[in-house]
Amino acid sequence: MSSPLYDPSEFTDPLNYSFPHHRLSHTLRDPSKTPIVLVACGSFSPVTYLHLRMFEMAKDYVRQNTDFEIVGAYLSPVSDMYKKLGLLSAQHRVNMCSLAAEEANTWLMVDTWEAFQSYQRTAVVLDHFDYEINHKLDGVYTEDGERRNVRVMLLAGSDLIATMSEPGVWSYADLDHILGRYGAIIIERAGTGLEQALDGLQRWRSNIYLVSQLIQNDVSSTKVRLFLRRGLSVRYLLPHPVVDYIEQNGLYQDETTPNATNPSNVDKGKDKDRDQIAGSKKELAVQS
Repeated sequence: MSSPLYDPSEFTDPLNYSFPHHRLSHTLRDPSKTPIVLVACGSFSPVTYLHLRMFEMAKDYVRQNTDFEIVGAYLSPVSDMYKKLGLLSAQHRVNMCSLAAEEANTWLMVDTWEAFQSYQRTAVVLDHFDYEINHKLDGVYTEDGERRNVRVMLLAGSDLIATMSEPGVWSYADLDHILGRYGAIIIERAGTGLEQALDGLQRWRSNIYLVSQLIQNDVSSTKVRLFLRRGLSVRYLLPHPVVDYIEQNGLYQDETTPNATNPSNVDKGKDKDRDQIAGSKKELAVQS
């Protein structure tokens, strides 16, 4: 297993930041299992029921097909410095994710470490979770008092994993770190076949777990924003508190409106929503 990309002393924390762990289980119920935490990185602009459904599909898959035990799950909204068209300010996106997580279940949390600072590569974000959970919180313990490290795993849609197969988009070092050290649970997304998404990633195939959608759902943040701009209802596509928040704050009325933090944060060359093309060429550019 590879070492963390960064020494923890090099991590920067947002002002007044504290790592959320109020819903993190510190006791491993089955000592024969490997404890894991699921981390979904993305724009979440806005967070949809499909984002939340991904965690439920992963939970079912893990329970039925693996020797893992989920001890926690996180939404990690991307920074404003991701500079994507239609990206609202991190504060709005964090607020919506928090409302969704509060309604969703008893094990999902929102971590703001990535959102409220400069752009962080996905590999480094996973290192951050590993450091917070296994070093600062000391991992988890069995009922007999045996300490165990928690394995951090990326939870993502097949559209994101497909970008990892595209030459020149992700650096090899980051791919090896994400898929080799941590691994990923990949949820099928409409328009991107699971096996097709794995082209070029066979080296890490044993560390990638594929989950098919048994009930097809093609809701995307892009479509939701389009509905909102056209004055159409998005109820039952998003959690009710998120819909209320959008209406109360008049959000997504104009797709070209830059985020409130930095009016220059508009990438006019992009109009996609892949929930985080964190594997965009910015990942490679930041590293090089």
